[in-house]
Amino acid sequence: MDVAIVAEGLTKRFGKVTALDGLDMTVREGGVTALLGPNGAGKTSAVRIFATLSRPDAGMARVHGIDVTQSPQKVRGAIGLTGQYAAVDEVLTGRENLIMLGRLGRLSLRQARVRTEELLDRFGLTDVAERRAKTYSGGMRRRLDLAAGMMNRPRLLVLDEPTTGLDPAARLRLWSLIEELAADGTTVLLTTQYLEEADRLADTITVIQNGSVISEGTPDELKRRVGGDYIEISLDNLAQKAIATEVTRARVGHDPVVDDETGLLTVMVPEAANTLPSLMHGLGEAEVGVLNMHIRRPSLDDAFLSLVGESPSGDTAPTAKRKETG
Repeated sequence: MDVAIVAEGLTKRFGKVTALDGLDMTVREGGVTALLGPNGAGKTSAVRIFATLSRPDAGMARVHGIDVTQSPQKVRGAIGLTGQYAAVDEVLTGRENLIMLGRLGRLSLRQARVRTEELLDRFGLTDVAERRAKTYSGGMRRRLDLAAGMMNRPRLLVLDEPTTGLDPAARLRLWSLIEELAADGTTVLLTTQYLEEADRLADTITVIQNGSVISEGTPDELKRRVGGDYIEISLDNLAQKAIATEVTRARVGHDPVVDDETGLLTVMVPEAANTLPSLMHGLGEAEVGVLNMHIRRPSLDDAFLSLVGESPSGDTAPTAKRKETG
């Protein structure tokens, strides 16, 4: 497969803070690549370098074979970029925003108008095309911003947390649009704090922490690397959390994660089918009331926590352990 982005040894510092620390990564052409990491991992710093909005202090990055520092204008002509916040002119209408961007992208007025109508239709904005952008809902502004990023028919579309702040319905609609763009051949590089978003959209995931890559693979590959199953136990009596924890520790060798509000106990085991009978027997002997007990497979959230020890938003998981991925 052809390469859309390649980075070697990318380093970026802001004063005493090192945002990127020798980042090496490759984005293949076609499909969606999600770039994940906790807050401060370096995701946006990497995206800004790929989009020529920032220069690296060391290392190299090429987009479709074009060096981002030596030929930034050529790179800008090959990519579309949508940031964390919709960058539209609120005074202009949706149609005027797109025509203006087409003209700035050196399309003739006729070309800009034709392309604008195509994008308004594709992104479901035709009915509101004559309204000023300041009257748009958050979801409509995001769709307008995404349409703007597609004005020059880019081979690569860079989306930096595109659904931040959207309600669930607007997020789902934007996901569908991103899937359509990828199906039509646009390569998409996506950064997101929503692991559900990455799980649904991404063909490949690259996880970074402290400015360098720590793991990569398909969503299913990352889940398999967790190396076990999860047993979840719902207690009938929250007062029995302590004894249930002791029994679980004795049967599986380590403490479960306990939700103090709901009384749900979650424990990871190598093979749940082999562990479940022993655990049920132990809880029964201790006369612990169990509402239900079930097995679930690792999620992308579990895989992410096992790698970095915290959620993308920065919440620490007390029992998450760093797992070598090999």
